[in-house]
Amino acid sequence: MSENSNNKFETINPATEDVLERYTYMTGKEASKAVEDCHKAFLDWKIISLEERAEILKSVGQALEKNKDAYAKLMTREMGKLLKQSYQEIELCVGICNYTASEGQKLLQDEHRQLPDGGKGIIHYAPIGVIYGIQPWNFPLYQAIRYAIVNLMAGNGVLLKHAKNVTGSALKLKEILEEAGLPKNLFKVLIINHDVSDDIIANELVRGVTLTGSSGAGKHIAMKSAEVLKKTVLELGSNDAYIVLDDADIDMAAEICSKGRLYNNGETCVAAKRFIVVESVYNEFKSKFVSIMENIVMGDPMKEDSELGPIARKDLRKELHDKVIQSVEKGAKILCGGEIPDTTGFYYPATVLDNISPGQPAYSEELFGPVASLIKAKNNEEAMHIANDSKFGLGGGIFSKNEDKAIELAKNHFDTGMVHINSFGLAYPNMPFGGVKDSGYGREHGGFGIREFVNVKSITRN
Repeated sequence: MSENSNNKFETINPATEDVLERYTYMTGKEASKAVEDCHKAFLDWKIISLEERAEILKSVGQALEKNKDAYAKLMTREMGKLLKQSYQEIELCVGICNYTASEGQKLLQDEHRQLPDGGKGIIHYAPIGVIYGIQPWNFPLYQAIRYAIVNLMAGNGVLLKHAKNVTGSALKLKEILEEAGLPKNLFKVLIINHDVSDDIIANELVRGVTLTGSSGAGKHIAMKSAEVLKKTVLELGSNDAYIVLDDADIDMAAEICSKGRLYNNGETCVAAKRFIVVESVYNEFKSKFVSIMENIVMGDPMKEDSELGPIARKDLRKELHDKVIQSVEKGAKILCGGEIPDTTGFYYPATVLDNISPGQPAYSEELFGPVASLIKAKNNEEAMHIANDSKFGLGGGIFSKNEDKAIELAKNHFDTGMVHINSFGLAYPNMPFGGVKDSGYGREHGGFGIREFVNVKSITRN
């Protein structure tokens, strides 16, 4: 993506390098007017019944299903994910709409309690106002849906500042929401730069801020929000560790780990990134894992036989490759991939790095693309130690034939928000999503996100 001037930008198809659309940033005045319009819509929406809100959210799911062909192709053109995975993303979002419509009514119902003095208490979950979401490009629909739908169900208004390269997807979502019957202006897309974004955080009509992005972006948003005493939910980066214990099914582990590393072209915050393998099974795992990775078919994401599409932007590919080179300069070895192909599009091959050690980007940083870091551990205990030796803590995985042992390790020793046993997963509507440490705080999904931005109001009477 390139910018023509300070107030204009283009979106680029990463598979073809063709210009898709040209957009103009909103002025600060236009953005402020959008906030005001959203707030006015919220004042009417907040008194609509839970049942009526739920019906509209069900309609949103239906509208997404109706528009899935056009939406899937748009997402693939804008950020390069495999077309079949764009369809999967839409299905997940339909599930989120339906789950929120059903469970949201239960979670937001008034609670009644008997008071110690004989009085009666009511706990009411009241909407607080306009919620501002700042979202990345890697899941153009899902990143917006997962915070927007729960907040709309809670009775709030929603603002979306999406990543520039998926502006079309953001605007398409607004169309679909209104097609489904959502009141006009209750969901607003802000096409703004970072300076205007900071002003939106400070706007007195904005009551909460949620961000999915890098740890650096999270610190900035948290600071700006804290200055004006506004709650934040932050879902940040990670370098998730997948541990292969000495009793693991190696064939299964290699297969699942390759999928976990390459899904969405490897551009997933909760992707499998570090593969910590116990010494006794290391060579066997390495051989099978590398064999899978080096035979991955890279190509046009619109084609059914492609297994890996392009990196979303040219600058992101360079950043990824630079981290690979820096790791090699510090002792890492490339087992497959690791070279930028001489072809049109921002492609980067499935890559495996070996001989990983502290001090290398491949050990401690997030490599946002199809690059896997293989790390050898002496035993199961050291494997868990290495997994936790990270500033991040979003997700992770454990492979073992003894599931009870793996679950015990997940519960008591894995310092992350999510752990997968003998599997890889992205998100489930009925399970909480979020992390610890530099991976952020707060939770989405599973009924948790719907209460992040509500006023838990206490009402008592004799």
